[in-house]
Amino acid sequence: MRHQNKKKFGKGNDHRRKLLKTLASSLVLYEKIQTSFANGRAAKSYAEKAITMAKVNTLHARRLLLGKLTPMATKKALEVLGPKYKDRKGGYTRLTKLNDPKAGASKVLLELVE
Repeated sequence: MRHQNKKKFGKGNDHRRKLLKTLASSLVLYEKIQTSFANGRAAKSYAEKAITMAKVNTLHARRLLLGKLTPMATKKALEVLGPKYKDRKGGYTRLTKLNDPKAGASKVLLELVE
């Protein structure tokens, strides 16, 4: 059984949760962010689940999203991204590797697809 197989990023539970919340909120607000490969992969699945929740504009979905995203990001997700991706079944984000020889860790561009 693989109960504890999640990425830890060398941080505690609260720090990891806050990191994912801020990365996903930035992605929703700015529609593209640049981050490390490990953080990008984790934030991608977190943001995909949040956008899926935003497709159903109910009070329950709004309250769940407020736990996952910041209030401004929640508002944009429900008003803009929910209707935009209404008939799309998934795959709202794209990870693109960036070539930066000066960077120590590999960088990626995480963006929302059209």
